[in-house]
Amino acid sequence: MAGNTAPGQRLQGIAIRLTGAAVVIAALGLTAARYDMVPKLTGFMAFVGGGLVAALALVLGLIALVRGRGQAGPGRGKLIAAVLVSLGYAGFIASRPLLAADVPPIHDVTTDLANPPQFETLPLREDNLAGVGTVDNWRRIHAGAYGRLAPLTVPGTVAEVTARAARLAEAEGWKVAVSDPARGHVEATASVSYIRFKDDVVIRVTPSPDGAGSRVDMRSVSRVGVSDFGVNAKRIEAFLKALAAG
Repeated sequence: MAGNTAPGQRLQGIAIRLTGAAVVIAALGLTAARYDMVPKLTGFMAFVGGGLVAALALVLGLIALVRGRGQAGPGRGKLIAAVLVSLGYAGFIASRPLLAADVPPIHDVTTDLANPPQFETLPLREDNLAGVGTVDNWRRIHAGAYGRLAPLTVPGTVAEVTARAARLAEAEGWKVAVSDPARGHVEATASVSYIRFKDDVVIRVTPSPDGAGSRVDMRSVSRVGVSDFGVNAKRIEAFLKALAAG
């Protein structure tokens, strides 16, 4: 009996320590990336790596639980807690590809495919066609996934609506890089998640065709990555809805 218990307890200890290591790896990587001590993708890969460690801890923890079933030895409560933590962590990592499968592999989203608003102050990433190859491919994928996105027409002059858009951007916590009400031009940067991935936004305001108000077009672009997990489209929809509500 003693010969069976010792290996089980050792396995239990390994599972608990691996779970702790996974959490530490994730915390260090994400926090370092949050404060730009390492590149954002490096911090994210540390998070993914921690998930792999958590997956191993989960397997070992489950084996230890099975071996020790019916026993209430020391550390069993810690083992159960470690298994739950590892399950949540590894499960979250495993769900990311499933989430990405539901959205298109693009990171540049706009209300005007024919003539997207252009960045003048914030630089557009050099590899902005990553994942699509050509502008025509981007437009085709974008139209199929986000055909619902459209310009917003709201009452007010170009200057008035632009000023409102800039105030709303600031209220959203975005860092406004430029606001030019006379030209109907706003650029800002939004931060996403704990790691603070940066997405750049440009807003273009022009007189509406009927002269009754102003047309608002918007573009949101992720600085890194291929798929944005739908974040940019959601940002545009939420912002325009808030702007319409006034």
